[in-house]
Amino acid sequence: MSDFKNAIEINGVTKKYDGFVLDNISFNVPKGSIMGFIGQNGAGKTTTIRLLLNLIKRDSGTINMLGLDNLTHEREIKEQISAVFDEIPFHDVLTANNLSVILSDIFAQWDKNTFFDYLDRFSIPRKKKIGEFSKGMKMKLQIAAALSHNAKLLIMDEATTGLDPVVRNEILDIFLEYLQDENNSILLSSHITTDIEKIADTVTFIDKGKILISGGKDEIIESHGLIKCKKSDYKEIDPADIISARINDFGADVMISDKEKLSAKYSGLTIDNTTLEEIMLFYVRREKKEIF
Repeated sequence: MSDFKNAIEINGVTKKYDGFVLDNISFNVPKGSIMGFIGQNGAGKTTTIRLLLNLIKRDSGTINMLGLDNLTHEREIKEQISAVFDEIPFHDVLTANNLSVILSDIFAQWDKNTFFDYLDRFSIPRKKKIGEFSKGMKMKLQIAAALSHNAKLLIMDEATTGLDPVVRNEILDIFLEYLQDENNSILLSSHITTDIEKIADTVTFIDKGKILISGGKDEIIESHGLIKCKKSDYKEIDPADIISARINDFGADVMISDKEKLSAKYSGLTIDNTTLEEIMLFYVRREKKEIF
């Protein structure tokens, strides 16, 4: 089972709803890495994760997880993965102690000692009802459970949304610890691009059901750039080189995707470095070309 190269392989997957289509998407999550799965709300991130977990049926395409087809080997895969959602799936009347007993019946490799170690680390009470927990405590409880049955793949759907920066950083540190084992992998879906920028190895950007970019995080950030120029200079830039531009009374900010090539072509203009957040914003508005 450890011979696979990619923890997740999605090839040509389509899912059609009334008013939304996940449109022939393909990307891989390399084993031993963390991929940031980014896009605005409604872009198709949660639909993709539900397809991975076989909670909904795809119309076409294939999905392999941990080297296995996710339909024919669903049970075997689910023994070795963990999914964490922005809403906790555990009932409010349960305690962490109750949860350990329940999950020991579900997962063959459940390790209550690891679970209780995480509870202590996160300062989570064992006998308090989950319904009395704060959002941050609920998320930490989910993550403690996710990391306590020797899962080889973590799938996180907006797991850091709504948490304060201190808790978010604590959770990101836990993810990096988990990846010290090169057999472990993470797909982290989020619209908080600063979290992704901090810890991801690769990034896949989805918008309106289509994959726009997928590749190494550093390469994506380094290849893109922001030209800040006067309106008169902006008019001289070839529209084919522009992803989109933000125009104001003082000039234009122009997002480009090949900084190295275009710095020679537009040698009289300064091309600044950019961020994942800016890249995402400019791509989302690419159809309008100009943002006022």
